[in-house]
Amino acid sequence: MDADRCGMLHRLLEGLAIDDNELGSSAFNEAGPGGNFLATAHTMANFESANFEAALCDTRSFEQWSEEGSLDMAQRANRQWKQTLADYEPPPPFDPAVDRELQAFVTERKAAVPDAWY
Repeated sequence: MDADRCGMLHRLLEGLAIDDNELGSSAFNEAGPGGNFLATAHTMANFESANFEAALCDTRSFEQWSEEGSLDMAQRANRQWKQTLADYEPPPPFDPAVDRELQAFVTERKAAVPDAWY
């Protein structure tokens, strides 16, 4: 659930571009007063990238959700991390010389930068 939240925050921190596409004036013109924005060409062209789609959200109908076990978000997250662990493949080992250099760099940086409360 934390990874989903971080993904949402990452998307939020990308900011909002202020351009013709983001403002969607073509959608306003196409839908017209009292119209349906979901059916506009602008919405169709942008719906996949406009928002962050959390992996753990369940947008199925109540009936589908009930038939497939009624799992809440915590249960879906539990299933997901167990699957992630089951699918894990360790990376190839580092060259020992590269590992020593990386460890030395980390040690040097830790000594150079004091701990902070944040």
